[in-house]
Order: sequence, then structure tokens, then C-alpha cells
Amino acid sequence: MKKLKKGQEIEIENYELKEAETSPPTRYNSGTIILAMENAGKLIEEEELREQIKGAGIGTSATRAEIMKKLERIKYIKINNKTQIVTPTDKGEMIYDIVRNSMPDMLNPKLTASWEKGLDMVAKKDIKPEEFMTKLENYINLKFKKVMM
Repeated sequence: MKKLKKGQEIEIENYELKEAETSPPTRYNSGTIILAMENAGKLIEEEELREQIKGAGIGTSATRAEIMKKLERIKYIKINNKTQIVTPTDKGEMIYDIVRNSMPDMLNPKLTASWEKGLDMVAKKDIKPEEFMTKLENYINLKFKKVMM
């Protein structure tokens, strides 16, 4: 059987409809959400940016756990003590909706990868730290202006 590629056209010989109900996706638990953060690079289509966070993912292994603790402490999520299932709180869902509607790119690991790329360029002395910080500050100010309007 040939491998299919994204966007490839195929010829359909036969099809049938099947009545069924979908089941919701499995809920994240504290372990699977940390793994998703670690493997966030898999969600990025641009190879250069994907490679940037492929090995590290979002945050370091130490900071991922701290991120989860902080989200729970500020009541954006709840973590069930017994099952470790992560559930967003009403407050967390409101924050998510605000971010999704006003600056959706903040929810995309591609943004983290581009910031990591910038930091890597600073480390390799391809750009000056001031240049990276100016670009970052301009981006953040633009986003905040959009939210405040």
C-alpha cells in the first residue's frame, strides 16, 4: 500500500455510511499533559521551527511541573488527587476563551518555537540580545493593545 501525503488526491472506488456515536477524547492527566508539552514540536508543520523545540518541547522538565502547579494554584485548572485528571475551572475556561479570541497564536507551540529560535540566535551571536528583546517587546505590546481595545 502506498503512503498518502497531505493534500494528495485519491480516487474513491466505494464508500458506505455507518451510524455511530463519537466518544469524547480521553482527558489529560498530570502525566499526559506534561508529555504533550514535551512533545509539542510534533504539532508544528514548519520543519525549521519544529526542530527548534523538538528535543526540548515547551519548557524544561522541571518547569513543566511548575507550570502545572501554578495553573492549579491560581485556580485555572483542578487536578483530581486520586486520578490526576486535569480539568479546567470556569476561570481557566474564561481565560482560554479570551486568549483564543484575542491572540490565538499564543496557544500555538509555533510561537514558543519562534521565541526559542530567537534565543538560539542570540546565543550563537547571530543577532544582538537587544534586537531580540525589541522584537519580543513589540510583539507583546501589539498583543496587549489588541486586548485592551
